[in-house]
Amino acid sequence: MSVEKSVKDFLEKRENYSNSDFYSELEDKNSELGFMREIVEGDENSGTLQNIPFVVKDAICTENVTSSAGSKMIADYKPVFDATVVKRLKDAGAQFYGKTNMDEFGFGTFSTNCAFETPKNPHDHERVVGGSSGGAGAVVAAVDYPLISIGESTGGSITNPAAYNGVVGITPTYGRVSRHGLIDYANSLDKIGVLAKTVYGTAKGLEIIAGKDENDHTSSSKSVPRYSELEDTDDLNIGIPKQMLELDGLQEGVKENFEKSIELLEEKGANVEYFDEPLFSAEVVLPAYYILAMAEASTNLAKFSGMRYGYEKDPEDFSDFNEYFSEVRSEGFGAEAKRRILLGTYIRKAGYRDKYYVKAAKVRTKLINSFKESFKKYDVLMCPSMPNIAPKIEEAEALRPEEMYAMDSLTVGPNLAGIPQLSVPNGKSKGMPTGLQILGPHFGEKVLFNTGYSFEKLKAEQW
Repeated sequence: MSVEKSVKDFLEKRENYSNSDFYSELEDKNSELGFMREIVEGDENSGTLQNIPFVVKDAICTENVTSSAGSKMIADYKPVFDATVVKRLKDAGAQFYGKTNMDEFGFGTFSTNCAFETPKNPHDHERVVGGSSGGAGAVVAAVDYPLISIGESTGGSITNPAAYNGVVGITPTYGRVSRHGLIDYANSLDKIGVLAKTVYGTAKGLEIIAGKDENDHTSSSKSVPRYSELEDTDDLNIGIPKQMLELDGLQEGVKENFEKSIELLEEKGANVEYFDEPLFSAEVVLPAYYILAMAEASTNLAKFSGMRYGYEKDPEDFSDFNEYFSEVRSEGFGAEAKRRILLGTYIRKAGYRDKYYVKAAKVRTKLINSFKESFKKYDVLMCPSMPNIAPKIEEAEALRPEEMYAMDSLTVGPNLAGIPQLSVPNGKSKGMPTGLQILGPHFGEKVLFNTGYSFEKLKAEQW
């Protein structure tokens, strides 16, 4: 199928199905795969996205609909307002259909750290959907209708499920999309983005939700381009960091699909160059990311103490508040959340802050500058989206924490730098999807969409 036909289908198919058709398929698929946290009946609206359904990661607030962030701690929390991204989609005429499952507070790579259910991959029900926006990626792959799925990324949580489920995912520049209404993981890293079946779908979704928001002072006032006006491109300068291919655990099938993708782009006229950048290596980006992310996470989760909202017990049953807080947090948080709270608190302690946190922040600054220098020479950078195909659920659950964290080697660097990332499907290995990750300069989403559009077209013609 050509890109032109996929765009046409996206626009036309919304007129060819009823609300009840989509709702029934969503319920049927979810009962089998468990990718939705809660499903609600969509209402008829009017606007540029009329009749297009959308779903939202459970860490993003939706009025009067449970927003639990995958945690027992706030399992029954129903916000009294919509997050800015939800409001903008509704105002554009899109129909809200529910919340997608996720790792607790975004802490995970496979959506196996959810307090409620582990979703299953639509391509192989024994395999994971990725994380932490795993449900957001799986629902796009599972249903036949055009769909906009809102995810969120701190260290790769859109690129990862996009690759594992064989869909398209855009992680925008930090500040491109308002975070108002997001239940934060790490404030300086969190970015709300879009997953869809095609580059056009993600471009249209981002076009609607991006832009300045007075409720979020970190949101950018830069004008929002018409991302959905896609253009073919054939003279790209593509940079490939060698360090992002020379990592432990890069599976042969993933590497082969990446090389095949690059060959296609070269045949189209792209200029490709491999280059060295030691700062992009896993040995640098992984510790820097996890030090900063865990420190911020432990701070953000301090408010969940059983006092104002969320999971609570009867204070009269405890001798003092320290005992009460410990009991509530021990029962309310899952194992991975507790691990990150403890490590983050340790990192922030006097005597350790300079040794770990400050050094990691300095590495981050150097990483940002290195990406900026790279984009002076190259239009985009490319590497695999994930080093592996989606593992089986039991394999993922058996991994040690450090092994799970290592899966993020290709995504945490760009997230630390706050640059945009686009993941597009680029084939299969052992029957499971793999992804091509395209990186661009700050606020360079337009070049990513055009590059992804060109690749979709090449893939449709050649494969």
